[in-house]
Amino acid sequence: MKIMLDAGHGLFTQGKQSPDGMKEHEFNSAVAAYAKALLEGYENVTVYTAHDPTGKLDVPLNTRTDRANQLNVDVFVSIHANAFGNGGWHDASGIETFVYKTKPKEAYELAIKIQTNLLRASGLPNRGVKTADFHVLRESHMTAVLAECGFMTNKTDLTKLKSDNYRRAVAEAIVDALAVQYSLKNKPAHKPIQKSSTPSGKLYKVQVGAFADERNAEALLDKLKKAGFSGFIKAE
Repeated sequence: MKIMLDAGHGLFTQGKQSPDGMKEHEFNSAVAAYAKALLEGYENVTVYTAHDPTGKLDVPLNTRTDRANQLNVDVFVSIHANAFGNGGWHDASGIETFVYKTKPKEAYELAIKIQTNLLRASGLPNRGVKTADFHVLRESHMTAVLAECGFMTNKTDLTKLKSDNYRRAVAEAIVDALAVQYSLKNKPAHKPIQKSSTPSGKLYKVQVGAFADERNAEALLDKLKKAGFSGFIKAE
């Protein structure tokens, strides 16, 4: 299965920031990166990105959808932070997920799953699953959804949007929805070294951390894997 993640906008896109200066791309790209890492843990899944991960280039919308169409991806997920008004603070708050105005069946089902998971992860108001004529929904030739994960123009929402824990939680919410929608299966766990391969016939293990919060354990495991080590999380 081929999945394209789209972090909306670039670092220098005019107007796409909170009143106190957080660039929308900071949130969008962080969530996309976490989601990509999680999706790569599933079998037979290839993950592409429609955006420039550095944020220095705001990839045009038509380039994003053209690439998705050329790659013939199965699903396109666009990640955003919302805003209201002309740059000041506002009380508009919450989560909303969009599909194209014709309300395609598969996209709508996926959007409901994403919306439900995001509400659970955020605790923010439910603004619903909606339809829109957004370019990425209209011009993509595959199932496409766009998630608005909180308002940059709301101080309460923005506190969450700035939080790394929240960004990870949003990524997990989106990936969990994709996993359920498409019955994705986790890759087999890394096989431990066989006892017979050690001189003493014994296997020695090293624990590198103990956490009360599972997300912290997952973050450390992710760092270890990126550094070339294998590992696993064991709940006790």
